[in-house]
Amino acid sequence: MLAECVSLGELSRLQYKNLLVIHEVCRQQQTMHQEKSHSISGRIVSISQPHVRPIARGKARASTEFGAKLSASVCDEGFVTLDRIDWEAFNESGDLRFQVEKYRKRTGNYPEAVLADKIYRTQANRKWCKEKGIRLSGPKLGRPSKSEILQKEQRRQNYRDECDRNAIEGKFGQAKRRFGLSRIMAKLQETSESMIALSFLVMNLEKLWELFFFVFYWLPQGLGSLLKKSLKQSRIANAAIRENHKSREMIQSVLKGSLMAAYN
Repeated sequence: MLAECVSLGELSRLQYKNLLVIHEVCRQQQTMHQEKSHSISGRIVSISQPHVRPIARGKARASTEFGAKLSASVCDEGFVTLDRIDWEAFNESGDLRFQVEKYRKRTGNYPEAVLADKIYRTQANRKWCKEKGIRLSGPKLGRPSKSEILQKEQRRQNYRDECDRNAIEGKFGQAKRRFGLSRIMAKLQETSESMIALSFLVMNLEKLWELFFFVFYWLPQGLGSLLKKSLKQSRIANAAIRENHKSREMIQSVLKGSLMAAYN
């Protein structure tokens, strides 16, 4: 019908792309209407951004979110590694081995422990971490130990792991507040992914700048003040030693004089 009224060759590249997207939206809506369903695979929710998918989050503020889903990790130094960007909903537990292997490729060895969310603590991931000698955070499966000392130590370890794991949650909040992760205004999929990666890159550069600033500014000042303090303490100690020597010589001379007087 449209081809009879207007030739498709007269449409611009953007108009032709939007036409294809609209055709796919109509097909999806017709399929859901016929099947009496409210969901469909690869559902399009935006004509200008057909790559965006609805992701059910179950949060009180918003039960459904729109945008890319990220998988990231934080190492001991505080740097963030962006491991995966996907516009479809996926289960993060399948990325654990990939993330650990990337860490091994960067550092040459496996990490001592992996502090992960509950969704990562599957039986397959637990078994794999045990084979590699990696401690996976979280309570152990099976019956708890009868020893109260071991139970207290396990609870203490779980608490420390949860406190340390807050670093990755804080990094996401920092990226949203300060580095524009919550304000990705790009329309194209490739541009949006580039802007997301740049947000984490700039955050890592700031962390690197903080380390350089500490090493080349605060550390020399701290060492200089510590050296001055140690030199001052050494001068005080040397002065006290000299005073002790003088006092000892005076005592020896007094004793010597008293002995000579007694002898005479």
